Amino acid sequence: MDELLADLARWQRGKETIALATLVGVQGSAPRDPGARFGMTKSGKISGSLTGGCIEADLFEHALQVLDSGRPKIIGYGISDEMGFSVGLSCGGQVDVLVEPFRPVPAWRALRGALKAQRPVALATSLGPSSLLGHKLAIFADGKRVGGLASELDAEVAAVAQEHLLTGGARQLVFSFQGQECRVFLEAFLPPPHLIVVGAAFAAPSLVRMAKEVGFRVTVVDPRAAFTTRERFPTADEVIVAWPNEVLERASLGAYSFIVVLLHDAKFDIAALAPALRSDARYIGVMGSRRVHEQRKARLREQGFDDETLARMHAPIGLDLGGREPEEIAVSILAEIVAISHGRSAPVLSPGRPLQAAPVGTAPTS
Repeated sequence: MDELLADLARWQRGKETIALATLVGVQGSAPRDPGARFGMTKSGKISGSLTGGCIEADLFEHALQVLDSGRPKIIGYGISDEMGFSVGLSCGGQVDVLVEPFRPVPAWRALRGALKAQRPVALATSLGPSSLLGHKLAIFADGKRVGGLASELDAEVAAVAQEHLLTGGARQLVFSFQGQECRVFLEAFLPPPHLIVVGAAFAAPSLVRMAKEVGFRVTVVDPRAAFTTRERFPTADEVIVAWPNEVLERASLGAYSFIVVLLHDAKFDIAALAPALRSDARYIGVMGSRRVHEQRKARLREQGFDDETLARMHAPIGLDLGGREPEEIAVSILAEIVAISHGRSAPVLSPGRPLQAAPVGTAPTS
Protein backbone atom coordinates (compact mmCIF):
# COMPACT_ATOMS: atom_id res chain seq x y z
CA MET A 1 0.00 0.00 0.00
CA ASP A 2 2.85 2.41 0.80
CA GLU A 3 4.36 1.94 -2.65
CA LEU A 4 0.99 2.42 -4.34
CA LEU A 5 0.28 5.58 -2.35
CA ALA A 6 3.67 6.98 -3.34
CA ASP A 7 3.00 6.20 -7.00
CA LEU A 8 -0.47 7.76 -6.89
CA ALA A 9 0.96 10.93 -5.36
CA ARG A 10 3.70 11.10 -8.00
CA TRP A 11 1.19 10.54 -10.83
CA GLN A 12 -1.03 13.29 -9.43
CA ARG A 13 1.88 15.70 -9.41
CA GLY A 14 2.51 14.75 -13.03
CA LYS A 15 -1.14 15.48 -13.95
CA GLU A 16 -1.74 11.86 -14.98
CA THR A 17 -5.26 10.50 -15.51
CA ILE A 18 -5.51 7.62 -13.04
CA ALA A 19 -7.72 4.57 -12.55
CA LEU A 20 -7.68 2.44 -9.42
CA ALA A 21 -8.75 -1.22 -9.28
CA THR A 22 -9.57 -2.80 -5.91
CA LEU A 23 -10.14 -6.49 -5.24
CA VAL A 24 -13.46 -6.39 -3.37
CA GLY A 25 -14.59 -10.02 -3.48
CA VAL A 26 -12.93 -13.44 -3.54
CA GLN A 27 -14.54 -16.86 -3.70
CA GLY A 28 -12.41 -19.96 -3.61
CA SER A 29 -8.71 -19.69 -4.31
CA ALA A 30 -7.09 -16.43 -5.40
CA PRO A 31 -3.52 -15.12 -5.30
CA ARG A 32 -4.37 -11.99 -3.28
CA ASP A 33 -6.81 -11.13 -0.49
CA PRO A 34 -9.62 -8.57 -0.73
CA GLY A 35 -8.24 -5.06 -0.47
CA ALA A 36 -5.39 -5.62 -2.92
CA ARG A 37 -5.08 -2.67 -5.31
CA PHE A 38 -3.79 -2.00 -8.81
CA GLY A 39 -3.20 1.55 -10.05
CA MET A 40 -3.03 2.50 -13.73
CA THR A 41 -2.62 5.69 -15.71
CA LYS A 42 -3.99 6.44 -19.13
CA SER A 43 -0.40 6.82 -20.33
CA GLY A 44 0.37 3.20 -19.38
CA LYS A 45 2.01 3.39 -15.95
CA ILE A 46 1.04 0.70 -13.42
CA SER A 47 1.52 0.04 -9.71
CA GLY A 48 0.51 -2.82 -7.43
CA SER A 49 -1.16 -6.12 -8.29
CA LEU A 50 -4.44 -7.94 -7.79
CA THR A 51 -3.70 -11.47 -8.97
CA GLY A 52 -0.01 -11.58 -9.74
CA GLY A 53 -0.62 -10.89 -13.42
CA CYS A 54 -3.63 -13.10 -14.21
CA ILE A 55 -6.14 -10.36 -14.99
CA GLU A 56 -4.16 -7.11 -14.93
CA ALA A 57 -3.83 -6.79 -18.72
CA ASP A 58 -7.59 -7.18 -19.17
CA LEU A 59 -8.23 -4.75 -16.32
CA PHE A 60 -6.17 -2.12 -18.05
CA GLU A 61 -8.60 -2.19 -20.98
CA HIS A 62 -11.54 -1.80 -18.60
CA ALA A 63 -9.73 1.04 -16.85
CA LEU A 64 -9.46 2.94 -20.12
CA GLN A 65 -13.22 2.58 -20.58
CA VAL A 66 -13.86 3.75 -17.01
CA LEU A 67 -11.64 6.78 -17.53
CA ASP A 68 -13.45 7.66 -20.76
CA SER A 69 -16.89 7.38 -19.13
CA GLY A 70 -15.90 8.77 -15.74
CA ARG A 71 -18.06 6.12 -14.05
CA PRO A 72 -16.84 3.24 -11.84
CA LYS A 73 -17.85 -0.35 -12.49
CA ILE A 74 -17.46 -3.80 -10.97
CA ILE A 75 -15.93 -6.57 -13.08
CA GLY A 76 -16.15 -10.25 -12.18
CA TYR A 77 -13.71 -12.96 -13.21
CA GLY A 78 -14.29 -16.63 -12.56
CA ILE A 79 -12.75 -19.92 -13.56
CA SER A 80 -16.18 -21.09 -14.68
CA ASP A 81 -16.38 -18.20 -17.12
CA GLU A 82 -14.84 -18.19 -20.54
CA MET A 83 -13.27 -14.87 -19.57
CA GLY A 84 -11.60 -16.58 -16.61
CA PHE A 85 -9.72 -18.92 -18.92
CA SER A 86 -8.92 -16.27 -21.48
CA VAL A 87 -7.26 -13.94 -18.97
CA GLY A 88 -5.42 -16.74 -17.20
CA LEU A 89 -7.26 -16.96 -13.87
CA SER A 90 -6.32 -20.59 -13.45
CA CYS A 91 -6.27 -20.84 -9.65
CA GLY A 92 -9.90 -21.94 -9.52
CA GLY A 93 -11.29 -18.88 -7.75
CA GLN A 94 -13.67 -16.08 -8.59
CA VAL A 95 -12.89 -12.44 -7.98
CA ASP A 96 -14.80 -9.16 -8.16
CA VAL A 97 -12.90 -5.97 -8.91
CA LEU A 98 -14.04 -2.38 -8.50
CA VAL A 99 -12.49 -0.17 -11.18
CA GLU A 100 -12.93 3.56 -10.69
CA PRO A 101 -11.41 6.85 -11.76
CA PHE A 102 -9.01 7.84 -9.00
CA ARG A 103 -9.99 11.08 -7.31
CA PRO A 104 -8.45 12.25 -4.00
CA VAL A 105 -11.83 12.66 -2.30
CA PRO A 106 -11.89 13.65 1.40
CA ALA A 107 -12.22 10.03 2.60
CA TRP A 108 -9.19 8.98 0.58
CA ARG A 109 -7.15 11.92 1.87
CA ALA A 110 -8.16 10.98 5.43
CA LEU A 111 -7.06 7.41 4.81
CA ARG A 112 -3.70 8.52 3.43
CA GLY A 113 -3.12 10.82 6.42
CA ALA A 114 -4.00 8.09 8.91
CA LEU A 115 -1.66 5.61 7.26
CA LYS A 116 1.16 8.14 7.32
CA ALA A 117 0.52 8.84 11.02
CA GLN A 118 0.06 5.12 11.78
CA ARG A 119 -3.44 5.69 13.13
CA PRO A 120 -6.13 3.01 12.83
CA VAL A 121 -8.75 3.88 10.23
CA ALA A 122 -11.52 2.08 8.35
CA LEU A 123 -12.55 2.80 4.77
CA ALA A 124 -16.05 1.94 3.57
CA THR A 125 -16.71 1.88 -0.18
CA SER A 126 -20.17 1.37 -1.63
CA LEU A 127 -20.48 -1.42 -4.22
CA GLY A 128 -24.14 -0.82 -5.00
CA PRO A 129 -26.74 0.27 -5.79
CA SER A 130 -25.36 2.00 -8.86
CA SER A 131 -26.26 5.46 -7.56
CA LEU A 132 -23.81 4.96 -4.67
CA LEU A 133 -21.13 2.95 -6.47
CA GLY A 134 -17.68 4.12 -5.39
CA HIS A 135 -18.85 6.48 -2.62
CA LYS A 136 -16.40 6.43 0.30
CA LEU A 137 -16.48 6.98 4.05
CA ALA A 138 -13.43 7.00 6.37
CA ILE A 139 -14.05 6.12 10.03
CA PHE A 140 -11.61 6.64 12.89
CA ALA A 141 -11.37 4.88 16.25
CA ASP A 142 -12.56 8.00 18.05
CA GLY A 143 -15.77 8.04 15.98
CA LYS A 144 -14.74 10.79 13.57
CA ARG A 145 -16.10 10.36 10.03
CA VAL A 146 -14.83 11.85 6.77
CA GLY A 147 -16.71 11.62 3.49
CA GLY A 148 -19.93 9.66 3.16
CA LEU A 149 -21.88 6.93 1.39
CA ALA A 150 -25.36 8.30 2.02
CA SER A 151 -26.79 10.19 4.97
CA GLU A 152 -29.12 7.28 5.80
CA LEU A 153 -26.24 4.78 5.87
CA ASP A 154 -23.24 6.51 7.37
CA ALA A 155 -24.00 6.09 11.07
CA GLU A 156 -24.87 2.41 10.71
CA VAL A 157 -21.77 1.68 8.64
CA ALA A 158 -19.60 3.63 11.09
CA ALA A 159 -20.89 1.59 14.03
CA VAL A 160 -19.87 -1.65 12.33
CA ALA A 161 -16.53 -0.13 11.35
CA GLN A 162 -15.73 0.65 15.01
CA GLU A 163 -15.86 -3.09 15.79
CA HIS A 164 -13.91 -3.86 12.63
CA LEU A 165 -11.07 -1.62 13.79
CA LEU A 166 -10.35 -4.15 16.54
CA THR A 167 -9.93 -7.07 14.15
CA GLY A 168 -8.71 -5.60 10.88
CA GLY A 169 -8.99 -7.14 7.45
CA ALA A 170 -11.53 -6.55 4.71
CA ARG A 171 -15.02 -7.87 4.07
CA GLN A 172 -18.28 -7.14 2.29
CA LEU A 173 -21.36 -6.18 4.28
CA VAL A 174 -24.98 -5.71 3.30
CA PHE A 175 -27.20 -2.87 4.52
CA SER A 176 -30.73 -1.77 3.71
CA PHE A 177 -30.98 1.46 1.73
CA GLN A 178 -34.23 2.97 0.52
CA GLY A 179 -35.87 -0.43 0.27
CA GLN A 180 -33.02 -2.07 -1.59
CA GLU A 181 -29.78 -3.85 -0.81
CA CYS A 182 -26.61 -1.82 -0.41
CA ARG A 183 -23.32 -3.70 -0.49
CA VAL A 184 -20.39 -2.08 1.28
CA PHE A 185 -16.73 -3.06 1.11
CA LEU A 186 -15.23 -2.35 4.52
CA GLU A 187 -11.48 -2.33 5.15
CA ALA A 188 -9.67 -1.69 8.41
CA PHE A 189 -6.13 -0.35 8.19
CA LEU A 190 -4.33 -0.90 11.48
CA PRO A 191 -0.97 0.45 12.61
CA PRO A 192 1.92 -2.02 12.76
CA PRO A 193 1.68 -4.10 15.93
CA HIS A 194 4.16 -2.84 18.51
CA LEU A 195 6.37 -5.36 20.26
CA ILE A 196 8.11 -4.14 23.42
CA VAL A 197 10.93 -6.45 24.46
CA VAL A 198 11.86 -5.95 28.11
CA GLY A 199 15.32 -7.40 28.56
CA ALA A 200 18.16 -7.20 26.05
CA ALA A 201 19.93 -10.49 26.74
CA PHE A 202 19.36 -14.17 25.92
CA ALA A 203 16.84 -14.56 23.04
CA ALA A 204 16.21 -10.84 22.58
CA PRO A 205 18.43 -10.20 19.51
CA SER A 206 16.90 -13.11 17.59
CA LEU A 207 13.37 -12.19 18.63
CA VAL A 208 13.80 -8.57 17.55
CA ARG A 209 15.25 -9.53 14.18
CA MET A 210 12.46 -12.04 13.44
CA ALA A 211 9.70 -9.71 14.67
CA LYS A 212 10.86 -6.97 12.32
CA GLU A 213 10.79 -9.41 9.42
CA VAL A 214 7.10 -10.18 10.04
CA GLY A 215 6.09 -6.52 10.32
CA PHE A 216 6.29 -5.50 13.97
CA ARG A 217 7.48 -2.16 15.22
CA VAL A 218 9.96 -3.14 17.93
CA THR A 219 11.21 -1.38 21.06
CA VAL A 220 13.93 -2.88 23.25
CA VAL A 221 14.25 -1.60 26.82
CA ASP A 222 16.72 -2.63 29.51
CA PRO A 223 18.54 -0.59 32.19
CA ARG A 224 21.81 -2.47 31.55
CA ALA A 225 23.71 -0.37 29.03
CA ALA A 226 26.21 -3.13 28.23
CA PHE A 227 23.44 -5.25 26.67
CA THR A 228 21.20 -2.51 25.31
CA THR A 229 23.13 -1.25 22.32
CA ARG A 230 22.31 -0.39 18.73
CA GLU A 231 25.05 -2.81 17.63
CA ARG A 232 23.18 -5.73 19.19
CA PHE A 233 19.80 -4.56 17.86
CA PRO A 234 20.46 -2.90 14.47
CA THR A 235 16.91 -3.45 13.17
CA ALA A 236 14.97 -2.30 16.26
CA ASP A 237 12.95 0.88 15.95
CA GLU A 238 13.96 1.98 19.45
CA VAL A 239 16.71 0.82 21.80
CA ILE A 240 16.21 2.39 25.22
CA VAL A 241 18.50 2.20 28.25
CA ALA A 242 16.05 2.82 31.10
CA TRP A 243 14.07 1.13 33.80
CA PRO A 244 11.30 -0.85 32.01
CA ASN A 245 8.52 0.36 34.30
CA GLU A 246 9.32 3.98 33.45
CA VAL A 247 9.13 3.28 29.72
CA LEU A 248 5.92 1.23 29.97
CA GLU A 249 4.23 3.84 32.15
CA ARG A 250 4.87 6.47 29.48
CA ALA A 251 3.99 4.25 26.51
CA SER A 252 0.60 4.20 24.84
CA LEU A 253 -0.32 0.54 25.32
CA GLY A 254 -3.45 -0.80 23.68
CA ALA A 255 -4.93 -3.33 21.31
CA TYR A 256 -1.88 -3.25 19.03
CA SER A 257 0.71 -3.67 21.82
CA PHE A 258 2.59 -6.88 22.64
CA ILE A 259 4.89 -7.02 25.66
CA VAL A 260 7.57 -9.66 26.17
CA VAL A 261 9.43 -9.71 29.49
CA LEU A 262 12.65 -11.69 29.14
CA LEU A 263 13.98 -10.69 32.57
CA HIS A 264 13.21 -12.89 35.55
CA ASP A 265 14.77 -10.79 38.26
CA ALA A 266 12.09 -9.45 40.61
CA LYS A 267 13.57 -5.97 40.75
CA PHE A 268 13.05 -5.73 36.99
CA ASP A 269 10.11 -7.91 35.99
CA ILE A 270 7.68 -7.10 38.80
CA ALA A 271 8.17 -3.37 38.23
CA ALA A 272 7.65 -3.84 34.46
CA LEU A 273 4.62 -6.11 34.79
CA ALA A 274 2.64 -3.72 36.97
CA PRO A 275 2.10 -1.05 34.26
CA ALA A 276 1.74 -3.78 31.62
CA LEU A 277 -1.10 -5.43 33.54
CA ARG A 278 -2.81 -2.09 34.11
CA SER A 279 -2.79 -1.43 30.36
CA ASP A 280 -4.89 -2.79 27.51
CA ALA A 281 -1.92 -4.52 25.86
CA ARG A 282 -3.00 -7.43 23.67
CA TYR A 283 -0.30 -9.81 24.88
CA ILE A 284 1.94 -10.03 27.96
CA GLY A 285 4.46 -12.86 27.87
CA VAL A 286 6.90 -13.55 30.69
CA MET A 287 10.08 -15.64 30.80
CA GLY A 288 10.60 -18.05 33.71
CA SER A 289 9.66 -21.45 35.07
CA ARG A 290 6.26 -22.22 36.55
CA ARG A 291 7.77 -22.09 40.05
CA VAL A 292 9.27 -18.65 39.40
CA HIS A 293 5.99 -17.50 37.87
CA GLU A 294 4.00 -18.55 40.95
CA GLN A 295 6.37 -16.48 43.09
CA ARG A 296 5.96 -13.58 40.67
CA LYS A 297 2.16 -13.78 40.88
CA ALA A 298 2.32 -13.78 44.68
CA ARG A 299 4.28 -10.53 44.63
CA LEU A 300 1.85 -8.99 42.15
CA ARG A 301 -1.11 -10.02 44.33
CA GLU A 302 0.52 -8.06 47.14
CA GLN A 303 0.30 -5.02 44.84
CA GLY A 304 -3.45 -5.54 44.43
CA PHE A 305 -3.71 -7.50 41.18
CA ASP A 306 -6.45 -10.14 41.17
CA ASP A 307 -6.27 -13.60 39.59
CA GLU A 308 -8.26 -12.57 36.54
CA THR A 309 -5.75 -9.85 35.74
CA LEU A 310 -2.78 -12.11 36.45
CA ALA A 311 -4.22 -14.71 34.06
CA ARG A 312 -3.48 -12.29 31.20
CA MET A 313 0.19 -13.22 31.48
CA HIS A 314 1.47 -15.98 29.21
CA ALA A 315 4.00 -17.88 31.28
CA PRO A 316 6.05 -19.90 30.63
CA ILE A 317 6.26 -17.85 27.46
CA GLY A 318 5.92 -19.23 23.94
CA LEU A 319 4.62 -22.29 22.13
CA ASP A 320 5.78 -25.78 23.05
CA LEU A 321 8.08 -26.32 20.06
CA GLY A 322 10.70 -28.25 22.02
CA GLY A 323 13.72 -26.02 21.34
CA ARG A 324 15.94 -24.64 24.09
CA GLU A 325 18.53 -22.55 22.26
CA PRO A 326 18.04 -18.75 22.25
CA GLU A 327 17.09 -18.71 18.55
CA GLU A 328 14.60 -21.53 19.11
CA ILE A 329 13.10 -19.75 22.11
CA ALA A 330 12.71 -16.64 19.95
CA VAL A 331 10.82 -18.68 17.34
CA SER A 332 8.60 -20.11 20.08
CA ILE A 333 7.76 -16.66 21.47
CA LEU A 334 7.10 -15.08 18.10
CA ALA A 335 5.01 -18.07 17.02
CA GLU A 336 2.73 -17.59 20.03
CA ILE A 337 2.37 -13.87 19.32
CA VAL A 338 1.61 -14.44 15.63
CA ALA A 339 -0.89 -17.19 16.47
CA ILE A 340 -2.73 -14.87 18.86
CA SER A 341 -2.70 -12.01 16.37
CA HIS A 342 -4.44 -14.25 13.82
CA GLY A 343 -6.89 -15.88 16.22
CA ARG A 344 -5.28 -19.29 15.87
CA SER A 345 -5.04 -21.96 18.55
CA ALA A 346 -1.72 -23.74 19.08
CA PRO A 347 0.02 -25.82 21.78
CA VAL A 348 1.00 -23.30 24.43
CA LEU A 349 3.48 -23.81 27.26
CA SER A 350 1.38 -21.82 29.71
CA PRO A 351 -1.29 -24.13 31.19
CA GLY A 352 -4.94 -23.22 30.92
CA ARG A 353 -4.32 -20.28 28.59
CA PRO A 354 -6.29 -20.70 25.36
CA LEU A 355 -5.22 -18.35 22.60
CA GLN A 356 -7.40 -15.27 22.31
CA ALA A 357 -9.23 -14.83 19.01
CA ALA A 358 -8.46 -11.12 18.88
CA PRO A 359 -6.62 -10.55 15.61
CA VAL A 360 -4.44 -7.58 14.87
CA GLY A 361 -4.28 -6.52 11.25
CA THR A 362 -6.30 -9.41 9.81
CA ALA A 363 -9.76 -10.87 10.14
CA PRO A 364 -10.21 -14.07 12.16
CA THR A 365 -9.78 -17.31 10.27
CA SER A 366 -11.08 -20.73 11.07
